[in-house]
Amino acid sequence: MGPRIQQLAAVLLAAAVVVAAARDEPRKNYGFDHSLDAVMSILNCKTTFDLQKYVDALPQMAKIQGYAIWHGRPRSIQLTIGMYQKTWKFHRDMPPTPVFMYGQSRETATFPGPTIVARHNVPLYVKWKNHLPDTHILPWDPKVDTAIPKHGGVPTVVHLHSGAHPPEYDGSAFAWFTRDFRDRGPAWTRTTYRYPNVQAPGNLWYHDHALGLTRVSLLAGLLAAYVIEKPEIETPMNLPRGAHDLFLVIADRKFYTNGSIYIEKEWQPEYFGEIITVNGKAWPFLAVHRRRYRLRILNASNARYFNITLSNGLPFHVIGSDSSYLSKPVTVTNLVLSPAEIFDVIVDFSLSSTTGIEMLNSARYPFPNGDAVPDPKLDGTVMKFVIKRKRKLDDDILDNSEVPEHGVSYASLTSVPPPVVMRKITMYEYFAPNNATKTTGLYINGLQLRDPVTETPKSGTTELWQVINLTGDNHPLHIHLGTLQAVKMQELSNVQTFTSCMVKLNDTVKCNFDQHANGITVPVPEEEKTWKNVVKIPPGTVTTVKVAFLLVESNRPYPFDATTEPGFVYHCHILDHEDNAMIRPLKLLR
Repeated sequence: MGPRIQQLAAVLLAAAVVVAAARDEPRKNYGFDHSLDAVMSILNCKTTFDLQKYVDALPQMAKIQGYAIWHGRPRSIQLTIGMYQKTWKFHRDMPPTPVFMYGQSRETATFPGPTIVARHNVPLYVKWKNHLPDTHILPWDPKVDTAIPKHGGVPTVVHLHSGAHPPEYDGSAFAWFTRDFRDRGPAWTRTTYRYPNVQAPGNLWYHDHALGLTRVSLLAGLLAAYVIEKPEIETPMNLPRGAHDLFLVIADRKFYTNGSIYIEKEWQPEYFGEIITVNGKAWPFLAVHRRRYRLRILNASNARYFNITLSNGLPFHVIGSDSSYLSKPVTVTNLVLSPAEIFDVIVDFSLSSTTGIEMLNSARYPFPNGDAVPDPKLDGTVMKFVIKRKRKLDDDILDNSEVPEHGVSYASLTSVPPPVVMRKITMYEYFAPNNATKTTGLYINGLQLRDPVTETPKSGTTELWQVINLTGDNHPLHIHLGTLQAVKMQELSNVQTFTSCMVKLNDTVKCNFDQHANGITVPVPEEEKTWKNVVKIPPGTVTTVKVAFLLVESNRPYPFDATTEPGFVYHCHILDHEDNAMIRPLKLLR
């Protein structure tokens, strides 16, 4: 038996031992995922593949109408959506990849999952069902605070990102459940969620939110888009619609040669993959006509920021950001998308000087000052638009849509009442005692999720948060239930001195915050001036954010009790940071 055969035999024997251990002790996070990871690590089979770009057409996820029409009026319905394990072809030349998916059935489940289209002010009921296996398909780090069921299984819970709903329907990290609800987290109370859909029309998304597993479960595929329509506002805008209104869900991935998704077994501060997928395909193409298209662009990556441009210089006409329209469209030639951020744009392909247009990415990583620069052959490209030849009598290319002159009146900071409270929120990064480059955790105000709640806004009011970023990363701040808008970004002076003091004392007064908050003021980008669900917090700055705990469209309190248990949370939406443990509880009061 040659050395290579002996190595393979040893690997297979080791895998068999791990699999056997998994059967005997299912709670210890063994299982096929770790066996595969061990085998692939020994064989050094992690790869970026040598894939040809633009061979797969961009898929469009199925749309589920989240309401019925009865006598000409929309009315509530109930959907049942499950979570399934299947395989998915990310590229024509790749093997099928084991993934987790949302769908109304196993046969129709996809990555990303189906887009739910809801109607404003029409409640939607969704029964979420877990059909996942006994073990996760990806490894997770037991040193991270994680949901661990007594009887095995994959804990899941669905969070409607940007949704306005009571706490019991928010998808608390502690409200997880396993297959057939066999095991349930301490905050679990119900099988069916009610989404009121009372907030302004716009783009949302839904994804897994189980304690400590967000980064691996979204990486595995548990994410999808959600739209709230309001014809009274949107019809007069005359936006592109139908086949010319598309979601682009961008996510980076890394794979083994057998097609399985790669992630380190030990928690890492950020996950980056060199293969860029859009709607579940690696570097796809989209055939377009010479006309306007509406593109709803969601960055569903764990940690990667994108700075996207179009290769021929075509501009993006930004009409909305996250779940709100702008007060008027903003025209830009590049867009910086943080994880979980959405830009709603119109691109006019009739103005293209070329028949092929690449979407490119130039964002360094970790963003914004990381050493890694996107490779033009890999993560420096996203997808391609290919303009079809014009044909006579082709009704599909007739374009009566437009870029509207105006958006919505409630996008401005002054559309809601003045803040009643000012808070200081500080973001920290902690390192190993003997290794200043090894991150061990990221906290907010020096606290973690299980520490007592310190942020208790009054429902129906607004607050001003001064968010101090003492780390080297840009952090997308996400506040459950609240909508937020950056007021200003100001660089800190003598950052290292201030950081050293804050790490030691965790006290802005004793560390003379006012003497350091006097640097250059950085303008808020025009395309981000609306009520958002994530706000970028640059490193070495204090970002002043206005947070509205009310319905910004109507300037009214929520039509439900937002003060019930288990409360809400706020966190960094870099998923690796959120899991360990840049996340804090948020409890609204009457």
